[in-house]
Amino acid sequence: MDSLTQIVLGAAIAGAIAPARHRRAALAAGAALGTLPDLDSLPMWFMGLDPVTNMTWHRGPSHSLLILVPLAALLWWLFKRTGGRVAEAPKRWFWAITLALVTHPLLDAFTVYGTQLWWPLPPSPAMWSSLFIIDPLYTLPLLVGCLVALVRGWRPSAQKALVAGLALSSVYLGWSLTAKFMVDRVAERTLAAQGLQDAPRFSVPMPLNTLLWRVVVMTPDGFLEGERSLIADEGPMVFRAYASNTQALDQAKSLPVVERLLWFNHGFMKAEVRAQKLVLSDLRMGAEPDYSFRFVVAERDGDGWRAYGPEQAQWPWEAGRRLAAMWDRIWTRPPEELQAVAAGLAVLPAQAAAANSGETPATSASK
Repeated sequence: MDSLTQIVLGAAIAGAIAPARHRRAALAAGAALGTLPDLDSLPMWFMGLDPVTNMTWHRGPSHSLLILVPLAALLWWLFKRTGGRVAEAPKRWFWAITLALVTHPLLDAFTVYGTQLWWPLPPSPAMWSSLFIIDPLYTLPLLVGCLVALVRGWRPSAQKALVAGLALSSVYLGWSLTAKFMVDRVAERTLAAQGLQDAPRFSVPMPLNTLLWRVVVMTPDGFLEGERSLIADEGPMVFRAYASNTQALDQAKSLPVVERLLWFNHGFMKAEVRAQKLVLSDLRMGAEPDYSFRFVVAERDGDGWRAYGPEQAQWPWEAGRRLAAMWDRIWTRPPEELQAVAAGLAVLPAQAAAANSGETPATSASK
């Protein structure tokens, strides 16, 4: 989740648990602990890591419960030894410190990015994908609760505001899981009718809301992408088919950088060959044809591939247009989808894709 959300979540938890006379100090401590795991970005920036390493190590060791739980105990012990507030109420401060710290990666796991909760163990990162990385309806109750508590201090109304904020945000989190279940159930029925019930897939809310969802399904020659509005849509889902150069991806999958990406994003990748270079796009973040993470990872070597870069490729991103279209999509189902449902079609004809084009991508560093 975004930094503001993590700050107010940590502050609300610590402020609600600590004794009333310590509340303002607990708000500050919780805010610091809530943002601490994301500070792993600073040393990685100074180290000048390549973009794939940078992406796949963020939310790694600093987000592992196997690291954060002992770290919380260590911090509690050190502050308790020095006396002061922690020594005055050690039990409450133990839970305030621990929960403010470990709820950060747990909340991150509700996004699609990938959080390595059990690093250094090998499971792929958790991506429960029921929240977008910025969701005002989750953040606002926590923010209001923290502001009230900051003003009211030790008074009982401060405690009530924090508890109310935590309760409302938790209810919203529960709603996001319910909405995801509803979308997944419709997608599963639609795909089963196409013989794709076992195809790898994921669902994720569109930016800033939990009313419009995106579902991606991997197929032997590419992937399907569909949208589901919990307000406007009825009946089966409608998917659009897109090509991916699965042959090139299979040929290059033994390269370390490709292996790392396949592990990190659970194989939800689009492969393209552009100017004799292999470009991999993470299908989880963005929507066709715009993706947040797109990497040039290999170049042609005879009939095979050799490692290249990696470099982060950059194509135009029409965010303003997409957000406006997304807002309209929440309330209205496109005519072509209505026609497809009436005709009993679940998959619209394959869209034009540049999976094998010779177009040269722009990169963050030219060779």
